[in-house]
Amino acid sequence: MKISLCIGAYAGKDEIYHLEKIKEHGFHGLEYYAWWDLRDLNRVAKEQERIGVGFSATCTKFISLVDESLRDAYMTGIRETIEACKRLGVRSVISQTGNEIDGVSREVQRQTMVETLKRCAPLFEEAGIVLEVEPLNGLVDHRGHFLQRSDESVSVIDQVGSPNVKLVFDVYHQQVTEGNVIRNAVGYADRINHYHIADNPGRNQPGTGELNYLNILRAIKGTGYDGYVGLECGYTIDTDTALEQFKADVLAKI
Repeated sequence: MKISLCIGAYAGKDEIYHLEKIKEHGFHGLEYYAWWDLRDLNRVAKEQERIGVGFSATCTKFISLVDESLRDAYMTGIRETIEACKRLGVRSVISQTGNEIDGVSREVQRQTMVETLKRCAPLFEEAGIVLEVEPLNGLVDHRGHFLQRSDESVSVIDQVGSPNVKLVFDVYHQQVTEGNVIRNAVGYADRINHYHIADNPGRNQPGTGELNYLNILRAIKGTGYDGYVGLECGYTIDTDTALEQFKADVLAKI
């Protein structure tokens, strides 16, 4: 498996600094969420080539998937994101789902999401990029977020039926929402394109909470998974020190 860092791992530092640090630690990619904040995509592409490490994932515009009136805006954002990904060499696009709408049944909202994703799927298939839907916990961090449970998320992906529409499985979020992390992370591995990790409680680096990441990552690796695992976490100590501990305590032993 490949390890990615997320922008913000080094507070106040830009994407180039992060890429240099990723190279230094022997990791494999950077998740940069808001590609539209980059002033010069061509410059970033050249810097990626120079450093030898690039962006592994980005997000699409934060527009609700469950509001049919926003479908055209969502798809416009998707088209813009795909073009940015082509320039940056990114092969994974993360999408949140938006909050549940009062007064509209969950089934109607779910089917709105499925239909929008079905319309997006050919765009991603043609581009060779994967759209990743991300369930988030509604208990601590994202109250009202529509998609939270992994079983419902998998049902959505199965209804869309495209190899280029899959899930991000965020271990932290799913631990808060439902537990059963290893069972779900392994059982749904064929629908998962990418994992996020952070400990719970606190959403800080592995080793600071209740999650046994040695066992979790061993189980994921045992499925044959060779994609990205993103450290989407805060750091309670110096970032470089925390990453060295993670490499020694977890990565070296899986």
